Amino acid sequence: MTRRVITGLDAKGRSTVLVDGPPQAFEGQWGGIVWHTDTAPVDNSRQADCDPVQFGFDLMHTASSLFMMLEFAPGQEPFWHATNTIDYIVVVDGEVVLELETGEVTLKAGDCLVDRGVIHSWRNDTDKPARVACVAIPAAPVGKGATV
Repeated sequence: MTRRVITGLDAKGRSTVLVDGPPQAFEGQWGGIVWHTDTAPVDNSRQADCDPVQFGFDLMHTASSLFMMLEFAPGQEPFWHATNTIDYIVVVDGEVVLELETGEVTLKAGDCLVDRGVIHSWRNDTDKPARVACVAIPAAPVGKGATV
């Protein structure tokens, strides 16, 4: 899984590494939370790791930002959904198919996606896991709105 390094200030006000380790794991180990915030603008004075939280689509709508690493296993069943968020996604390793109501697009390592709250699903047609980094920020609903 991914290593996360979180910076902050030490007791003398100097820049330092506060956290160096794996993300907070999701149930089922298919991803992890790198960081989340509850307010905007963010208070960067915190001197500890972000509080552990249980992942759920409700978290995507209540956190002011949510940074996750997700893994899509080969043959994973597609799950159609929409969230009231804007998601910034980068494929880190492998490839995934983004399914939309009007068609699909294959995204490969290095590809970037801005998902603007529309109905979609993910599929991995390869024989290797795919990993993506995702930052989700709450947004006003579009189209049919959240389906989860």
